[in-house]
Amino acid sequence: MDAAQQEATARARELQRNWYGEPLGALFRKLIDDLGLNQARLAGVLGLSAPMLSQLMSGQRAKIGNPAVVQRVQLLQELAAQVADGSVSAAEATERMEEIKKSQGGSVLSNVTQATSTSGAPTVKRVVREIQSLLRSVAAAGDIIDAADSLAPTHPELAEFLRVYGAGRTSDAVAHYQSHQN
Repeated sequence: MDAAQQEATARARELQRNWYGEPLGALFRKLIDDLGLNQARLAGVLGLSAPMLSQLMSGQRAKIGNPAVVQRVQLLQELAAQVADGSVSAAEATERMEEIKKSQGGSVLSNVTQATSTSGAPTVKRVVREIQSLLRSVAAAGDIIDAADSLAPTHPELAEFLRVYGAGRTSDAVAHYQSHQN
């Protein structure tokens, strides 16, 4: 690689760091390792071609142009964190990656119709996951718990909601919802 290419790559990685928090090569390698994927599978889940993923990882391209792909990256990061902390099993992670692959991006709540009951209504599990995704897109689980602790004295219901839906496991949140519907 000549000096001009090295400079362009360094600039692209710096832009990636500013836009995504770190160079995409590092971010994608973490996802590959944490979720047990290869580059082709990651590209498929994200909705990118393998060459485009390679160009983003190597710094030949700086920006992910499709907002839906950016949202899928964020969802995969959240999933990888849940796999790492043991709150999501490998089998559930595989299922959720298929859901992420099908997501269209845009509004976090725009994909609720993808998993529906026979009546056409969104399933409880899908709605819970959308709520979790929304909350986790703006704060880490620890920050959500801190916010819940701060709110508990004056707004106990909101604090409970944040703990269960923002920082809890999907199965626990579904059970919580169902117990409050009876």
